[in-house]
Amino acid sequence: MRCLVTGGTGHLGSYLVHLLLEQGCRVAVLLRPTSNTWRINEVLDRVRLITGDMTSVAEAASDVQSFAPEVVFHLGWHGVGSSHRNSPAQIQNLEGSLKLLQLVAQTGCRHWIYLGSQAEYGLCDGILSEDLPPRPLTLYGVTKLSVGLVSEKLCESYSMGFTWFRLLATYGPKDDPRHLIPFVILSLLRREKPAMTSGEQRWDYLYVEDVAAAIWQAVISPKANGVFNLGSGEVTTVASIAERIRDIIDPGLPLGLGEIPYRHDQVMYLQADISRLRQATGWSPQVSLEQGLERTVGWYRENCS
Repeated sequence: MRCLVTGGTGHLGSYLVHLLLEQGCRVAVLLRPTSNTWRINEVLDRVRLITGDMTSVAEAASDVQSFAPEVVFHLGWHGVGSSHRNSPAQIQNLEGSLKLLQLVAQTGCRHWIYLGSQAEYGLCDGILSEDLPPRPLTLYGVTKLSVGLVSEKLCESYSMGFTWFRLLATYGPKDDPRHLIPFVILSLLRREKPAMTSGEQRWDYLYVEDVAAAIWQAVISPKANGVFNLGSGEVTTVASIAERIRDIIDPGLPLGLGEIPYRHDQVMYLQADISRLRQATGWSPQVSLEQGLERTVGWYRENCS
């Protein structure tokens, strides 16, 4: 199976690239000229690299056409960080994503797998189900939703399989050090006190290998068409996560809980209903939060301390 991955050098994308290779797929990665490939360096000789991104899809057209992907995993995105969430540059993602979809449709692609976001729902006090009306609060969420809605209709017209994952929160080795879990781990490994909010947020975290496995399962499950939430289905307070990390590293270390105020748009509750995904694919998370945190701390201890 020929698979094209956008965002293949990112945290989740790198795990997906490794998994696809393990499954015997031929893999091409669409990446920016400035991308750091460190997460996939050990498999670069087994991957076809295609230079391009959401702002320059046309430049990659001939290489994409020659590869002729059968499945596209669209994980790449400009402006994921919180400082870019309302940047007008988000619109480039919409334009580039649809150009890429139209391009691969001409090459005979049979399945488009798109990574959306919980940001499409906006703030919600209850469990997120796919039947909830989306009410995104940021331009990032609006653009994610727009790409999903338009590409779903285009896939119908192309008779192409379509899977849309609304991902919640992921974690694991090789994550961006600015994210909460690696930030806490790295601070504590340096014997520093991580400054945090009070940590009353209740969030749904899914280990990165389980995320990649769910995405792969969509390829081999005939019923995996449409919109699916992707999370663990369980919630844990941020304070509890920080305390578990601290206890793995050194129970005597202090935590700076309450040293930072909540943001005005702070998400306090984030939990996915994953029953639709389970029914369609048979997938379920395999790595518990305790196991995942142990593995993640171990990787950062070995590689970044």
